Amino acid sequence: MFDVLIIGGGVSGMSCALILGSAKNKPFASDKKIGIIAHQKASSLQNAVFNNAYGITPGKRGSELLDFSIEHLTNQYGHVSQITNEKVMKIEGKAGSFTIITNKQTYISKIIVIAIGASNPFTIEGLENYIIPHKKSNPEKNKIQLVNDDHLVTEGIYVCGTLAGHRSQFSIAAGSGAAVATDILTLWNNGIHVQVHDSVGK
Repeated sequence: MFDVLIIGGGVSGMSCALILGSAKNKPFASDKKIGIIAHQKASSLQNAVFNNAYGITPGKRGSELLDFSIEHLTNQYGHVSQITNEKVMKIEGKAGSFTIITNKQTYISKIIVIAIGASNPFTIEGLENYIIPHKKSNPEKNKIQLVNDDHLVTEGIYVCGTLAGHRSQFSIAAGSGAAVATDILTLWNNGIHVQVHDSVGK
């Protein structure tokens, strides 16, 4: 049983995982089981080059960032379970007990975060009722999003990145994933708002 399982290992999913992982010393998060299904093959970063993203050296390739994000999460927050080489096919259940079925395994999680791209068709069975045309993409691109209220699709299901209705920009996707993570941490902290920062000397 995961407390939260993130589906997608691109910008927003990894950003969410890093923030959640960084809260490991907080009393309300220390016993939480966090996982990410880090499927990256379909990520739009595979062919990206970054010249305009804050904090990233100009000319950095997206494929390099994908590899680095896996290493970063492993080295810094190794307690976050990384599930690789699996693709989610179906989601069933309700908040507190979702069943996530991949092409290889079945997992149970109290909360899920959907962090895959906005491509159409949407290939995860069980979320069809939440699919709408993307509100911030040109119609001819045929992108989709999940209906959500500030990233919350329905109780226990969050969405982040372009699938939440955001534009396809690295910084926006990263911020979206971080926002979802802090919402989940706030939920775990009985509604008391949470940010997780590190500082020099601590």
